Amino acid sequence: MADTITITREEYARLRAAAEKLADIEAYDRAMADPGQAIPAEYVRRMVDGESPLRVFRDLRGLTQAALAERTSDNRVQIADIEAGRKTGSVQTRRKLAAALGVAVDDLV
Repeated sequence: MADTITITREEYARLRAAAEKLADIEAYDRAMADPGQAIPAEYVRRMVDGESPLRVFRDLRGLTQAALAERTSDNRVQIADIEAGRKTGSVQTRRKLAAALGVAVDDLV
């Protein structure tokens, strides 16, 4: 026979909320332990407000479109089109841009 325990739904909900809060605290602690991935709040706000993540990360790294194009062997106009939302860029292009900026491909989406 298995050991079981019965608790009220209220207690279950309280424990569940505490577990979610603990998971959030652990995620925060992991993020703070890796300062290389920290992004200043002003840059985060720009992305939250809808600005192109590619443009934000490029600015954060202090690169012009031309400098980024040179690093990736892409065309500056292509980078401008991606930043403006006129084009999405191929997976290969996104990978090159992410590598040049030192971010994950998912960060540019």
